[in-house]
Amino acid sequence: MQSCETDRVSRSFPACFWPRALDTAARMAWKRRITGGVLAAVGFMLSPLSWWNDAFVNLPLALGFAWIVSVCASADTRATAFNLAVVVGYWLTNVLGFVLMHKGVRWLRSPQEKAETKRELWKDLWISLGYTALIVVLIKLGVLKPIQGYFAKG
Repeated sequence: MQSCETDRVSRSFPACFWPRALDTAARMAWKRRITGGVLAAVGFMLSPLSWWNDAFVNLPLALGFAWIVSVCASADTRATAFNLAVVVGYWLTNVLGFVLMHKGVRWLRSPQEKAETKRELWKDLWISLGYTALIVVLIKLGVLKPIQGYFAKG
C-alpha cells in the first residue's frame, strides 16, 4: 500500500491526492486555477456587480468599519466620523472586490489578454456612485447611524 505523504511542490495536498498522470507543472496550473477561481468569487462578493451583495456583504462590512471608527472618535465628532467612515468603508469593499476579481480572472484567463473597455469602467463607476448615494440617503434619513445611536433614548 502506498503511503500518502506530501510532496515538495504541494504542501497542502498529499502526493497521492493528484493523479499519477499529472506532473508538477500540471498540478501547479490546477492550483493556480483553483486559487484564481476563489479570488474571483470573493471579489465578486465584494464588488457592486450584483444587486444583493451590498445589502448582505458590503454594507455590513462598511457599518462595522464605521462603528469601530465612531467608537474611537471623540463624542463631538462621532457622527461626522461615522458618516465619512460608512462611505469610505463601502468604497474600500468595492475597490477590494474589483481588485480581487481582476486578479482572480487574470489567473484563470487564457494567454490572450483582453483589455477592459472604457465603457465597462464607466459603468462600474456609475454603479458604485449610485450605491454610495443610496447609503448617504439612508444615513441622512437616520436609518444608518453610529451603534450608540440605536441604543440612545430620545
